[in-house]
Amino acid sequence: MAYGITRAMSKFLDVPRRNPLLEKVLRFIWVPAVVLLGIVLLFEIKSPLVGDFYWLFALLTILGTLVALRHYRPARTLLFATAPFVLYKLVEMVLEDGSGEMPKRFDAFMDSTQGFVMIWVITFMFISRSQKKQLEKEELLREEEAKAKRLIEAQNMQLEHLVAERTVALTNQAQELQATLTELRTTQAQLVQSEKMASLGELTAGIAHEIQNPLNFVNNFADVSAELLTELEEEQAKPDRDLELEAELLADLKQNLIKISQHGGRAASIVRGMLEHSRTSSGERTATNLNALADEYLRLAYHGLRAKDKTFNATLNPDFDPSLPPVAVISQDLGRVLLNLLNNAFYAVRQRQQTGEAGYAPTVSISTRNLGKEVEIRVRDNGAGIPAAVRAKIFQPFFTTKPTGEGTGLGLSLSYDIITQGHGGTLVVESEEGKGTEFVISFPINQVG
Repeated sequence: MAYGITRAMSKFLDVPRRNPLLEKVLRFIWVPAVVLLGIVLLFEIKSPLVGDFYWLFALLTILGTLVALRHYRPARTLLFATAPFVLYKLVEMVLEDGSGEMPKRFDAFMDSTQGFVMIWVITFMFISRSQKKQLEKEELLREEEAKAKRLIEAQNMQLEHLVAERTVALTNQAQELQATLTELRTTQAQLVQSEKMASLGELTAGIAHEIQNPLNFVNNFADVSAELLTELEEEQAKPDRDLELEAELLADLKQNLIKISQHGGRAASIVRGMLEHSRTSSGERTATNLNALADEYLRLAYHGLRAKDKTFNATLNPDFDPSLPPVAVISQDLGRVLLNLLNNAFYAVRQRQQTGEAGYAPTVSISTRNLGKEVEIRVRDNGAGIPAAVRAKIFQPFFTTKPTGEGTGLGLSLSYDIITQGHGGTLVVESEEGKGTEFVISFPINQVG
């Protein structure tokens, strides 16, 4: 019975897991009983106290086990439950006589005490059982929480790994994008320079023709002036000098020098304009005669195209507002815009002329208007017009309606940026297929003047 009680207690308190050494001791609790039984049989001992002593030993062993497991709440409760029972057994052993009988005067007390002790033991056993179930639930809950925590930690580690991989990928992408952006900016700068050089090439042909006129005048007046000087020297060498003729010759020389100075200045102005067009814009605004600027680029664009095609002729219609005052603009940038628009206009009328349309007369117009608070410049041609399907795209970079090799698609895009961003104005296009195209530039005078 003692062995059965200890085995049940060991299982109930999970002694093998909580205290393996104590479990080994409990497994051999039957050994003292066998030894004691052998002694009783060997020496023929008849005293009933032998059994009581073994029970006392068994109870003390149980108490020792419960004390060793006191950190476990059900074990503490069982310890509290069995302590009165052990005390009862000690009192019983003390009060029994030599034959193992309880004196009758103590029967009632001991019976009452035994009943109370049994109720006490049973009550606290139920409490201990309830505590064990509660602890098992708590332990199960802790295990589930620990499992969930391990799962969360595993997921966190996986997420951290994924985030690290994604971070590396994004970093690499960012570096690639930065390298691509740098390359694009370099390419953009090269394309802008290429477009500027292309427009400079268009300008050069016109300049060569325009500069020829003042140079011819300079050469002609220089030759005439040389003849006048020779005639003056001959007259001065005569004994009978004609002072009136000498005065006329000097007056003609003076007039020729004035003409030479004027046409030399014109040639210098054309060269200066070419240099301004070719150099990088400083962004500084200077007071500019827009009428003179527009007229100059109209003729340069026209003669530039004629240098490529001697058979091409067109009517030029300049219409400039005489009330327009000098306006502070970035002249080289605005000159690039006008040259680009005029080149496109002459290209459009030439393309229509080459179709052989009967009665067609190529015409390009440029006009300026003082609108009070705004300056307006219009460039119009009577070419074939821009189709409605592509009209919204013409200011997009790299979009061009010209055949491959004849346009970069940057001219109108750069022109749009120069007007809208550089001068705070607008650049719009109005076109009708079969009738022509008109570009309208406008910018506030109070921002640029």
